[in-house]
Amino acid sequence: MVLSDENDNIRYTKYLPNKGKPLNIFKDILLEIYKINPNVNICGSCSTGYGEDLIKNAFSLDDGLVETMAHFKAAKKFKPDVDFIIDIGGQDIKCFKIENGVISNIFLNEACSSGCGSFLQTFSNALGYDIAYFAKLGLLAKKPVDLGSRCTVFMNSSVKQAQKDGATIDNISAGLSMSVVKNAIYKVIRISVPSELGKNIVVQGGTFYNEAVLRAFEKELKVNVTRPNIAGLSGAYGACLHAKSLKLEKSSILTKEEIENFSYKSLSFNCNGCSNHCPLNVNTFSNGKKFISGNKCEKPLSKKVVDDDLNIYHFIQEKLMSYKPMENSSRGKIGLPLVLNMYELFPFWYTFFTSLGFEVHNSGLSSAKIYVKGQQSIPSDTVCYPAKLVHGHIIKLIEEGYQTIFYPCMSYNINEGISDNNYNCPIVAYYPETIINNVEEVKKINFIRDYLPIANSKIFEKKIIEILNYRIGGFNKKDIHKATILAYKEYNQYLNDIRNKAQEIILKAREKNKLIFVLAGRPYHVDPEINHGIDKLISGFNVAIISEDSISHLNKKFATNVLNQWTYHARLYSAAKFVSNNDDMNLIQLVSFGCGLDAITTDETKKLLESHDKIYTQIKIDEITNLGAVKIRIRSLLEALKSKEK
Repeated sequence: MVLSDENDNIRYTKYLPNKGKPLNIFKDILLEIYKINPNVNICGSCSTGYGEDLIKNAFSLDDGLVETMAHFKAAKKFKPDVDFIIDIGGQDIKCFKIENGVISNIFLNEACSSGCGSFLQTFSNALGYDIAYFAKLGLLAKKPVDLGSRCTVFMNSSVKQAQKDGATIDNISAGLSMSVVKNAIYKVIRISVPSELGKNIVVQGGTFYNEAVLRAFEKELKVNVTRPNIAGLSGAYGACLHAKSLKLEKSSILTKEEIENFSYKSLSFNCNGCSNHCPLNVNTFSNGKKFISGNKCEKPLSKKVVDDDLNIYHFIQEKLMSYKPMENSSRGKIGLPLVLNMYELFPFWYTFFTSLGFEVHNSGLSSAKIYVKGQQSIPSDTVCYPAKLVHGHIIKLIEEGYQTIFYPCMSYNINEGISDNNYNCPIVAYYPETIINNVEEVKKINFIRDYLPIANSKIFEKKIIEILNYRIGGFNKKDIHKATILAYKEYNQYLNDIRNKAQEIILKAREKNKLIFVLAGRPYHVDPEINHGIDKLISGFNVAIISEDSISHLNKKFATNVLNQWTYHARLYSAAKFVSNNDDMNLIQLVSFGCGLDAITTDETKKLLESHDKIYTQIKIDEITNLGAVKIRIRSLLEALKSKEK
């Protein structure tokens, strides 16, 4: 807790653990403030951190501020030109890269609290020392023990071995401080050279009260850093500065009498609103308000009305599902997996095979159950999740009784004239080969996986009739020609519908003065299992969403710093170029874990956006399972955009 006056001078602080009862402790702190100064006039109040919403709702605070922005505000107060912030707390490590005055990247420890303040606390207690004295010993050590930066479990063994080897407590303390620093630098931030961090570094968090950790950090990076003397209170002080910026004459925070009478009740249960079955905590306060926490989705709690009409992902999903199979077709049923490039090309293949007399079915949108169906046949754990899903989609079609499944290899995509070439990435192009070699069930059916050149319609006609007559039989050139014309026409119409919808969304968003986000990735990223509903989450922030393929055609081919030869990546570059020239647009790039081409794409996209003073934001698909963390990222981005506008 931090209380400051109108000149930002700190008048009161409190730094202590919440002991699992933050509401009770917050109540006691407020009463203590009123006891010290009964006539205090609180003009603004703000909470931040893990209990931000709980405290805000319980005590009627004026605002809540996402933790990243709170730490940023505090750092700027002490060093206006700060370009890197590292906060090491008791349980987590947070690092922020600042470029052009806004947060451009965030690094968080992903696994456990090893390497944080609790790590040192644990060892000082185990060795029988007070943490303050233990830290002082480490600061004066002459030969720190090299303990590495491993997990606490393994570090125990290292410390015991060091003791057996005759290491003194001061050198062990110094070694542990070095371990905290190395964990932050090489496991969380993952830098290769110190200059990557920047020149104006501010360190925050209670762990930096430890002089040994501070000195270890400076020695490891060979730089001097700024540590405010309120390092552990930085988040609270940043929230305090934000509360002042609200410019209120009087805060809405509970009065002294209301605080004295404050009480609450908690009830826990599992929500049955959807298949998540989230464990919810319902807090009912004496002032009649309620706060519900524990939800992983917006569905049961949010009063927001998400406008699906301004979400192109929703439009594309419905568009794909609108292609219904023609029953009682003359040639019977054929199954198409809705995966990778087949996602976007489904309208093409649906029209082509329907014209030839097939009843065309797809495998539907992905789900965790579909993934599990094919899990045992995935040969490599490093391949991206969208590719792993292919196995389950194929198994699903076979289980549903389809004796003919069409899933061709395609080195090239259709040439859109925006790149040096029009390749599919190797995974997209040749994954049918992986299926035939790893899914035993496909050997019992007619699995059509032949190589097809879709970029040239004449060559396509010649090749497809050979394949179908070999695999099925009974096709003539006239029918194939007719089906080909209809397929290309429908594919172009499908793309036009998406592009027209994007323009409609842009116009409506501008009429309503809403920000427009290009949620950019590949066509299959609109699959809700792959994107984990991130489009819905972002829509909940009252913004409009369009996709990279809905605007990429608006740019002609232009020079890039890479060999621009992948269709999906070329769309992303083109979309980034378009966004850079529109003030009300921003781009979020979705990246698939395991895709080696993403590093190249990321660098080029970043350059295209930052060259026009745009904030670049990337979210990895595997991170989206933690929607809370993603929500923080989006909120931080929106805060950054607001501060940029000011």
